[in-house]
Amino acid sequence: MRQKLPARYNAIAMPLALSFLMTFIVSGISTFSGIGFISGAVEKWMQAWGLSWIVAFPTMLFVFPLVRRLVGLMVEPPKG
Repeated sequence: MRQKLPARYNAIAMPLALSFLMTFIVSGISTFSGIGFISGAVEKWMQAWGLSWIVAFPTMLFVFPLVRRLVGLMVEPPKG
């Protein structure tokens, strides 16, 4: 069985995974809708993805706690 990261890393792991996947998908959609499925499109996509991820990950580190608080103001906590 693989060893998991300690719980204290959740504040970094969640924005890391979310920014990684979201920028991958959104940059792909933007690239292919902008230039189509032409030769070199995958390379352009990877360039766009790299740049967007470099911006998105640090942004999410700072924005995620704020979003969590705002959602907490709008959504009832689970009853347990």
